[in-house]
Amino acid sequence: MGTSDIMPGISGGTIALITGIYDKLINSISNIKFLFLKPLLKGNITEFKKQLLEEIDFEFFIPLGLGMVLAMILMAGIINYLLGNYAAFTYSFFAGLILASIFILYKQLDAFNIKAITITVIFAILAYIFVGLNPMQASHSLPILFVSGFIAICAMLLPGVSGSSLLLLLGQYEYMINVIHQISIIEIIVFVVGAGLGFMSMSRIIKYMLENHKQITVATLIGIMLGSMRVPAQHIITAPTTALPICIIIGIIGMAIVLIVETKFNYELI
Repeated sequence: MGTSDIMPGISGGTIALITGIYDKLINSISNIKFLFLKPLLKGNITEFKKQLLEEIDFEFFIPLGLGMVLAMILMAGIINYLLGNYAAFTYSFFAGLILASIFILYKQLDAFNIKAITITVIFAILAYIFVGLNPMQASHSLPILFVSGFIAICAMLLPGVSGSSLLLLLGQYEYMINVIHQISIIEIIVFVVGAGLGFMSMSRIIKYMLENHKQITVATLIGIMLGSMRVPAQHIITAPTTALPICIIIGIIGMAIVLIVETKFNYELI
């Protein structure tokens, strides 16, 4: 997830879906209500610890968080190199991941009727338009970084919606890649705080939609992921003709990995 989140056009939510942790991620985040602060303010440490452990799944968040942070730090320079020198091959692999993920979501639909098709087409068009927008010019002040973190993390929770693409549109992507690569503590903390608040709000919305409007939500996610294919497709079709067979093979490998993992986990949304 950490690696995909720093790549424009690729969603960390897609990786969470592929690996079968998407439900647990959404439920674990939405379960945090900060009720543990009340006993802490009263000085009741015993009750604070009890409530803290009930709300926050440390066994899930600690390894996931460490993995994501480590990937972002280690992979920032590598991703820049791959995108600069092997963009078509890199995006071919992720295109395979996305296509296979769309197939997995498709199986979650009870019926692919006119309503589902309409919703899918509408959001595919919207996503296609969105990922083609030109980046805006913006400052890199701490308040802007806070807001950028809030907006980007909301997108990262949605399969098919790339938080890095949003950062790119907000004019913060290259700056944040350098911040992570150089480990600039203050900027990272401000960005992470904004991202944390985004996590809290968006996770609750997604959980509600999956529990109460699953078919609409799944159709929406399929459409978003289809539209997001514009980014890898643009890099693949502009590659030299001689490289296209290799791109296809890499894409098939990506699809195969997803389908093998999905078969093992037999994953299903809420």
